[in-house]
Amino acid sequence: MVQLNPSSSFSLTIQIEIPNRPGALASVMSAIASVGGSLGDISLLQHNLKYTQRELTVDASSSEHAEDIINKIETLPSVRVISYSDRTFALHQGGKIRIGSKLPLKSQSDLAMAYTPGVGRICRAIAEKPEQVYNLTVKGNMVAVVTDGSAVLGLGNLGAEAALPVMEGKALLFKEFAGVDAFPICLATQDTEEIIQTVKHIAPVFGGINLEDIAAPRCFEIEQRLRKELDIPVFHDDQHGTAIVVLAALYNALKLVGKDLESVKIVINGAGAAGVAIATLLKKAGANTILLCDSKGILSRDRTGLNPQKQQLVVKTKGILADAVQDADVFLGVSAPGVLTPDMVYSMAPQAIVFAMANPIPEIQPELIYDDVAVMATGRSDYPNQINNVLAFPGVFRGALDCRASAITTNMYLGAAKAIAELVSPEDLDREHIIPSVFDPRVSQTVKSAVCQAAEQDGVARIPTTNN
Repeated sequence: MVQLNPSSSFSLTIQIEIPNRPGALASVMSAIASVGGSLGDISLLQHNLKYTQRELTVDASSSEHAEDIINKIETLPSVRVISYSDRTFALHQGGKIRIGSKLPLKSQSDLAMAYTPGVGRICRAIAEKPEQVYNLTVKGNMVAVVTDGSAVLGLGNLGAEAALPVMEGKALLFKEFAGVDAFPICLATQDTEEIIQTVKHIAPVFGGINLEDIAAPRCFEIEQRLRKELDIPVFHDDQHGTAIVVLAALYNALKLVGKDLESVKIVINGAGAAGVAIATLLKKAGANTILLCDSKGILSRDRTGLNPQKQQLVVKTKGILADAVQDADVFLGVSAPGVLTPDMVYSMAPQAIVFAMANPIPEIQPELIYDDVAVMATGRSDYPNQINNVLAFPGVFRGALDCRASAITTNMYLGAAKAIAELVSPEDLDREHIIPSVFDPRVSQTVKSAVCQAAEQDGVARIPTTNN
């Protein structure tokens, strides 16, 4: 494996004291560079005739690499490390979100209207016309981010408490990118029926349910049941958010190499929630040749013991991943580090497209094959073409909430994917720019509009928004 690039996810703040003489800081910078650290900001804290104190920001590639950087600085003569801290841990101190009041409470009259006795009139109004709950409470702009902690990122079954930082982050992204209020709900159960019943019991507060980090195949039944038993949108982002962004990126990658979705051979490695959803959405979009692989190889018709979701995607072809990728036009990885080798890539069709999306370490390091493929994408922010769900889920829920959708449909996914892809103009489309930036301010609004239009076409929108 190639050493991962340093990134801000392993960023340090280091305070040092060095002699106040020319070249002292340069020696520190050289030491950081010698062990592969990436130096960022440098701030002067204080200085006198003898010493200078500075604060450095340094990116590392892992916790172990961060320790190496500190150890290297500490070996320098006349350099003292005053303190150092992990910037990611510091950012999470006290959590990343909070509840805030929209109203001032400065007088008795404010209190009488916001709470008792005035609030009683609002309660009666909702009891008489239940749909008023959307206008008179937080429900119209509130999403529950629900997990059981069974599949946290790529880290596995860490439990409810350990999942909370991810759910907080999701709520933060909802607010920042689409103005959607969201709240983390981490459940202390991994029983399918208990999860379903709990979500149904809390649903009156929320205009939508975002399921997150729930392991397959349990996640399929939970989403399916909740969609049947609730009249608000239910969306498992690990499935459909990933599928939407992959399809958007693939539209543009295929356009770049002059191939059609209908005619290419696509291999998906990873048959969990994301892999199954990607395969399903690609088929809906028109893909005809898809080989889905799990750790045992191609999902072929002779395989036994497959869950119902995998069973729907079996093919005649047999073999392992190396067999599947021969002459393939597209490889989509949502699996594990290092499973795709350069030799496998060399066996693919000309103008191959590789999306190695395992995080934090992809199925193959981009440096190993960059010159041998037409398009390379990963799930990481430090390489071009990051396949990031943030492009999809804020706008999807913004649209679903605005049109008060009773459900989220496949056409809403397809509309979102097309809208994201079209944000990359023909002039800007190249092998390192097949997908817009998550910070592109057009993304959320564009996805929202596409979702609302599809919802109206599918008859699940309860209020019109097309012209808004």
